[in-house]
Amino acid sequence: MTDILFIFLLSLAGAFVLRVCGFGFGVFTMAWFPYLLPSYGEATTLSGILAMCGSIIVTIKNWHHIDWKKLTPILITFIVSSCASIHFITLADDRLLKRILGVTLIIAAIWFLVISKHVKVKPTLTIQITMGTISGVMGGLFAMHGPAAVLYFLACSKDKDEYVALTMSYLLLGNIMMLGFRINNGFLTQEVGYAFLYGIVAVAIGTWIGAKVFKHMSTDLVKQISYAYIAISGIISLIMS
Repeated sequence: MTDILFIFLLSLAGAFVLRVCGFGFGVFTMAWFPYLLPSYGEATTLSGILAMCGSIIVTIKNWHHIDWKKLTPILITFIVSSCASIHFITLADDRLLKRILGVTLIIAAIWFLVISKHVKVKPTLTIQITMGTISGVMGGLFAMHGPAAVLYFLACSKDKDEYVALTMSYLLLGNIMMLGFRINNGFLTQEVGYAFLYGIVAVAIGTWIGAKVFKHMSTDLVKQISYAYIAISGIISLIMS
């Protein structure tokens, strides 16, 4: 019962962050999902499916804002690297993956809190391939392919509507493709199905609250709180692994 409550609350908070910031569901939920599911692979699968559901409605509403020339190259690169990373999970030890996750969470938090504001990314093909590769590795291993791609989308989007359309469609299409890879590797289990039933309700609620709060709350404040939480989660992950 405690695990169900944690999955519900983490899914709700992750959906809220996703709706307000445009990314962050996997970064938020993967701090704890590996300890609530039987295996690391099942944890990434649950996080990916829930994030996919959280981005569907927003993607549909903003579909006409998508510039496919900006989306396609990074998406193709992402598919290749994420497929290889998901296969790696079947070979690696869960404890090692949790330690890598902890370090990754800490680095991600430091990057967004301290470094990212000073870095300017130009929307070139080289950047698309680089960010797509990093995003694919992070998506495959940790179900968090948003952070690297967000830097590119922020640089190439002409306005906030296009930014939302690009990030949400990238997350949606990426998660659909990774779900296929994960099913092929046996990570979509009965336990994931049961957890999804509780998590999807939380995602719906979190997305609705996020849409309401977004109109009145500073996005920067939400990001700062989220990144601080990510750093703390990374430290806890390292200690518990």
